Amino acid sequence: MKTQKKSDTHTKYSDNLLCIREQFQIREENFLSAYGTLSSSAKRRNKEETTCNIRTPFQIDRDRIVYSNSFRRLKHKTQVFLSPLGDHYRTRLTHTLEVAEIARNIARAMYLNEDLAEAIALGHDLGHTPFGHGGETALIEVHSPHFSHADQSLRVVDSLENRGKGLNLTREVRDGILKHSKGFGNIIPATPGETAITVEGRIVRVADIIAYLNHDLDDALRGKVILSTEIPDICIKKLGKTHAQRASIMIEQLVYNSRPINGKFVLDMGQDTFHAMIILRKFLYDKVYRSSDVHNEFIKAKNVIISLYNYFIQNSDRLQVELEKMEMAPWDSSKNALKRSVCDLIASMTDRYALRLYSKIFLPKPLV
Repeated sequence: MKTQKKSDTHTKYSDNLLCIREQFQIREENFLSAYGTLSSSAKRRNKEETTCNIRTPFQIDRDRIVYSNSFRRLKHKTQVFLSPLGDHYRTRLTHTLEVAEIARNIARAMYLNEDLAEAIALGHDLGHTPFGHGGETALIEVHSPHFSHADQSLRVVDSLENRGKGLNLTREVRDGILKHSKGFGNIIPATPGETAITVEGRIVRVADIIAYLNHDLDDALRGKVILSTEIPDICIKKLGKTHAQRASIMIEQLVYNSRPINGKFVLDMGQDTFHAMIILRKFLYDKVYRSSDVHNEFIKAKNVIISLYNYFIQNSDRLQVELEKMEMAPWDSSKNALKRSVCDLIASMTDRYALRLYSKIFLPKPLV
């Protein structure tokens, strides 16, 4: 077998030779469907002086997200259950990884850009608050009714990471991050402005709900918040009895039912699967997210967030110290952005960081 000399594989890309990135982008043009997003068309928020010879713009975005402080902090942020002691419960980080895996599998099956789907998925929850949606609700109440973790995720990658310089991601990834969230709204939106500009971005939105419907149900069963006998019969009949069965059916139905219509690629899960997913989501909201076991803990978490927020509003000198610890841009008093900086700090905290800080500030320290 003839081996290639090492010097041959590390050519300086002169004499009309294509670098690895360019070769990969040609492969994208030949492989992706007409609805896939070519990385060669990607535009960054701010122009960069150099390009990478190996990675495409979407691959660079993925790496920038994974190496960010905000991504690492996801491992200590709540998914549903606050500070679970069991090792097998999901955190915001494991949720993110499951969304990325689902999104990439769907994109591959549809001949779309896997790297773009993965980058959006990995960044979609960077702005999530400590204590899950309980923390988000607290900031809505105390900071602004317009606060959302999707907006905050975009703010993280644009303005908060890298000590205020941001990650300078591509418009396609930024758009997908901003438009991933659905709350209790439509799983597959049709309203202009709610829909991502790329099919890959719309896939992440669906992958997000596929992930949390399955793993939140799994964790609720593990924590005995619900019993398997309580799961609606139609969900078992149409989606399956196990996590693996449900995820596989949802993914397969999305892949096989989605199709071009009048020149646009339309995501579709089939009527039976979609209806069963709607019922399963309502079941989780009624029996898990709004259950007394989960809701009572969220009330406590909200009190922690609101107390910390009010404290830093009144103690801006301490705010500067905490922003430095979090490696975030300092508060600029000349711009009178105190409330915005406090909100950014609180939203960036992990559960355990917020609890330790609350204890240090508000609880008496016993004498030894």
